[in-house]
Amino acid sequence: MTDHLRYAGRDPDIQEQAFREIIAQSPHLTGWLRTLKALDLPDSWIVSGAIYNQVWNHLTGRPLLYGIKDIDIFYFDPDLSYEVEDRAIHRVTAHFPPEPPIELRNEARVHLWYSERFGQPYPQLTSAREAIDLFASRTHAVGARLTEKGLELYAPYGLDDIFSFRLTPNPRLDNRATHHAKAERQMAHWPELSLVPWPAA
Repeated sequence: MTDHLRYAGRDPDIQEQAFREIIAQSPHLTGWLRTLKALDLPDSWIVSGAIYNQVWNHLTGRPLLYGIKDIDIFYFDPDLSYEVEDRAIHRVTAHFPPEPPIELRNEARVHLWYSERFGQPYPQLTSAREAIDLFASRTHAVGARLTEKGLELYAPYGLDDIFSFRLTPNPRLDNRATHHAKAERQMAHWPELSLVPWPAA
């Protein structure tokens, strides 16, 4: 049995080094990162489950793509037209394998449709990083991209929730339902996970 919690509670520098090593050992993730860099979308990141799911799989001895529903890619283009985003979606999809499917979003546009879809306002953002800050669970708030200097990580709440297999809410927005719905799905795939409930009002 694997010691899946071997990095839980460790020094942040140790966790980041382990995180980088796990990413480097995934041919899927390293390939996706190289492809995204070559496409040169503005302020673009692979985010969320396409990253941390592979970390959980590595630590629990599961196949690296186990449980990965899609590849979420955030980018930030000040052009707010749907047509420009749609062209970007088709361009990126053509350069990635068909499975897992690509979910590409221009984070500059989210405030235009979010309230109609989810029934609450969403702030107008100024970068893709700000969108990562607003994930319903702090655990999910991680992004990675390749730059000329190498692998860049963005994890505004640190990596300990990921390494502790702990689903921790992020009450920056009222995303209680999303936090618990995602937790239910993930705990079915990774029973090692624990859920921190949404804080009481």
